[in-house]
Amino acid sequence: MTQAIVDLYDEYTHAPLDRRVFLARLARLTGSMAAALAILPALESNRALAAIVPPSDPRLECGRITYPGGGAEVVSYLATPRKGGKRAAVIVIHENRGLNAHIEDVARRVATEGFLALAPDLLSPLGGTPANEDSARELIGKLDPDLTIGNLVSAVAFLAKHPKTTGKVGAVGFCWGGGMVGELAVQSPDLGAAVVYYGRQPRTADVGRITAPLLLHYAGLDTRINEGIPAFEEALKKAGKKYTLHVYPDVQHAFHNDTSEARYDKEAAQLSWSRTVAFFKEHLGPERPRPAA
Repeated sequence: MTQAIVDLYDEYTHAPLDRRVFLARLARLTGSMAAALAILPALESNRALAAIVPPSDPRLECGRITYPGGGAEVVSYLATPRKGGKRAAVIVIHENRGLNAHIEDVARRVATEGFLALAPDLLSPLGGTPANEDSARELIGKLDPDLTIGNLVSAVAFLAKHPKTTGKVGAVGFCWGGGMVGELAVQSPDLGAAVVYYGRQPRTADVGRITAPLLLHYAGLDTRINEGIPAFEEALKKAGKKYTLHVYPDVQHAFHNDTSEARYDKEAAQLSWSRTVAFFKEHLGPERPRPAA
């Protein structure tokens, strides 16, 4: 698959392009509409691959809950280890496709590492995530930015007081959700750790407000997002912020999403995830420390 095809799909999912325009341009790149339709499944997410940790995993308790947001309840997916004491919490922020089976699976992966994981449906104010991904992307563009960040700040407060947590809260987000993690780090002084996967950087003028340590994962071929790295890193250094930045060479935007055959990179996904888990354990700790004997 050529880089031009991947770049076109990235434009389709983020601009976004009308689907008919996208398919017409894809047909020109592949030589025919038949060829375009044949290659489409490799580009689009495959929900059948979205269960690395099944919902029935006996180690976990999983299900939908709500928490109070800005004027309305925010529907969320909660995954909690069955055994052990109180846990640090991690907010898992979805891509521009909304809260889908893949993000629920990522929340379960977080929970198997010893954290309480909450994946909010940030489309809740607009009726929740629709089944159709194109519709979800359209709704993302209609969200009120201030209300969305407010709902994430409310998630931090909700988890800090949750009876099953230690009070420590981190966040990880992907693509659009990665950008939301950056904004949450700006807006919430109570956030204990922030992990960004190929997300838009916050404004450099706001970097000084960040208090959480940052772990930043970027894809080497993701020119759209990467053009913002130099100014962001300069601002982080100037403000004396604690951060670690990794650029994974020769991989695509969304390389961690294992439901997307064309962009998923197993080696980069596993390496970045091991770094993410270690980062959360370093800065949050999965369990409440035991009292000294």
